[in-house]
Amino acid sequence: MCDHQPPCPPIEARDREAARTVHRHPEQGWSRLCNGLVLFDDGGELLPSGLVVAPVVPYPRRPLDAGAAGAGTVVAAEALAAA
Repeated sequence: MCDHQPPCPPIEARDREAARTVHRHPEQGWSRLCNGLVLFDDGGELLPSGLVVAPVVPYPRRPLDAGAAGAGTVVAAEALAAA
């Protein structure tokens, strides 16, 4: 049970990531929050039930007209694929 004031959001809440950090392991890329959520640096989550929530990755931005961008222009999606 959370003793913080105001109380941390429960694991079922939409804002569950707003709970206070109780253990930090930046060298390993994760932190455990007061509500039991394990939050990874890439935005992924591990819930106390064992459910894995994948990180939200925004769609790469592309020019509206790839032909108008020019022959030497690298489109964002192609740059991400090469990385």
